[in-house]
Amino acid sequence: MLPGLLLIPVLAFFIVWNTIPTLWLLGLSFYRFSLTSGRAPIYAGLLNFQNILNDSGVWLDLSRTLLFVVSGVGIQTVLGVALGLLFWNSGRLPGRRVALTLLFAPMVLTPVASGTFWRLIYDPTFGVLNAMLRGVGLSGANFLGDSSTAFAAVLVVDVWMWTPFMVLMTMAALASVPKAELEAAEIDQLSWMQRMRLVLLHHGKYILMLGILLRTIDSFKTMDLIYNMTFGGPGTTTQLVAITLYRRAFEAFNMGWSSALAVILLLISIAFTATFIFVLHWRDKADA
Repeated sequence: MLPGLLLIPVLAFFIVWNTIPTLWLLGLSFYRFSLTSGRAPIYAGLLNFQNILNDSGVWLDLSRTLLFVVSGVGIQTVLGVALGLLFWNSGRLPGRRVALTLLFAPMVLTPVASGTFWRLIYDPTFGVLNAMLRGVGLSGANFLGDSSTAFAAVLVVDVWMWTPFMVLMTMAALASVPKAELEAAEIDQLSWMQRMRLVLLHHGKYILMLGILLRTIDSFKTMDLIYNMTFGGPGTTTQLVAITLYRRAFEAFNMGWSSALAVILLLISIAFTATFIFVLHWRDKADA
């Protein structure tokens, strides 16, 4: 009886702040509704979804978002695993705790603070990066204002912010490996690659895949970091699909269309999750 009563506040919070808004969003996606029209919502069926699927701009934003996710999460995973292995094998290295503290610092900052911080670094007039380039005899550049460099510039910031998370997940995965198997691998004189494949990844793959899944979903809905740095510009160079959703909802106030796009993005996120789970189960069956 008591455990059930203790769950009531949690369930109430979940229903009020998660379930009800999601159902409201789903229902609103079938209506034509603009806050600036002064008219009541009009039932439109699947018209909002049809308009979104026929909108070439949305497809461009979605492809740009997928490129951002694949590039960012891929780089973060590679760097995170490499740094995680480095710190995992350096238990007696002097200054290890200080180095880990500094490494995890970017992850603690809010995206808005990080965006402001890097926008000042990239500033073409008084930014630190351009000052360093001029100091070695190179010409400065408008990294965020040039369409050829803006996307890479915001991607660097995302990698800087979230690589520490993948380092943390890698170290957690490595900590889950039984010491007995590590000692057995050392006695059997397995190579470094064999230890990684047969011991470390075998035991730590679930934690590592969880980290990749969480970063994929979080990166897919990136908005505040980039919006604070470039507002999606120059042009639409850095406009991800989450920025498009924000602008349609809170600048154009087209709530029906925005709700339909939010539902589509939710389904894509669910598809990401289902794919990761399927891959893990498939690997388990293959290993068995």
